[in-house]
Amino acid sequence: MSKVYLITGGAGFIGCNYVARLLVRGEKVIIYDNLSRKGAKVNLDWLRNNFGYDSFEFVQNDIRKSNILQQAINCADVIIHLAAQVAVTSSIINPREDFEINALGTFNVMEAARQSKRTPIVIYASTNKVYGCMDDLMVEEGDTRYKLLNLPYGVNEERPLDFHSPYGCSKGCGDQYVHDYARIYHLPAVVFRQSCIYGPHQFGVEDQGWVAWFMISAHLNQPITIFGDGKQVRDLLYVDDLLDAYDAAIENISHCSGMVFNIGGGMNNTLSIWKEFQPILESLLSKTISANYQDWRPGDQKVYISDIRKVQEILNWVPKINVLSGITFLKQWVQENLYLFSENANLN
Repeated sequence: MSKVYLITGGAGFIGCNYVARLLVRGEKVIIYDNLSRKGAKVNLDWLRNNFGYDSFEFVQNDIRKSNILQQAINCADVIIHLAAQVAVTSSIINPREDFEINALGTFNVMEAARQSKRTPIVIYASTNKVYGCMDDLMVEEGDTRYKLLNLPYGVNEERPLDFHSPYGCSKGCGDQYVHDYARIYHLPAVVFRQSCIYGPHQFGVEDQGWVAWFMISAHLNQPITIFGDGKQVRDLLYVDDLLDAYDAAIENISHCSGMVFNIGGGMNNTLSIWKEFQPILESLLSKTISANYQDWRPGDQKVYISDIRKVQEILNWVPKINVLSGITFLKQWVQENLYLFSENANLN
């Protein structure tokens, strides 16, 4: 018997990719999205065009509307909670809105799950930003990247939380609510502290989704701004690999409920955001690509690499798509959809 999946933020980048996967499998899907994110309407139309207008239920609303959210969650067996305010810079400009979406919105999701008679599984997309800027780590500067000297596998889940920005605070608040609702109310819930996720249907902007943003900007010959020196290192995870982890957690919820996982590409899938990404872009696009530099942004980590040993052990999961392959897939999607990024394209 198929489950009913409710995806908050289901018209977003990760959400629409997961909805497509679920529909291919024949699952019943409810998308709950206010369509405020750039590209969300485009992604929703793509799903309808490819799978049929009535292939899923769509609720256009906001996770801050607890009564409407409760009605939707009452129908769900699985909740994938992706709806969020996603940018550190936006959180600094408007911390109240950031709090209400990420902290209060996640609280609303968990309360609705607690009150639902279905006792739904909850998968929460948290962030590596809950660890703050990690200034205490021993970091060595190289020609093209910063290197961790004392964490050979990257950052694990035992790392103390240190939110550092309004975004870190609001996502960290949601992170801890999900973790504690699993513990106190025995809700089947899992937290994924996600590193850099990338792939098709990602409408990156300057302050979030940098892999897609640089790829799109390079195709359109638009200016690229690097905050910091471009040697900052991240571990990259292609979206399909992330969705494999979501599936594994749902399938093994009796063993992993209440757990927190750091998830990303791990040590084998790292890249400095410009010094190493720039030559890859130039090779793939066969042209020279330049960038402007500005000051570091608050809370930016010189190095963040996920220690993925826990998720590997508990869920028997490993990334399958390496960085070069994943970036090539993203390039192909951008090239096939360049019309979406033209000045006249309506993405809202």
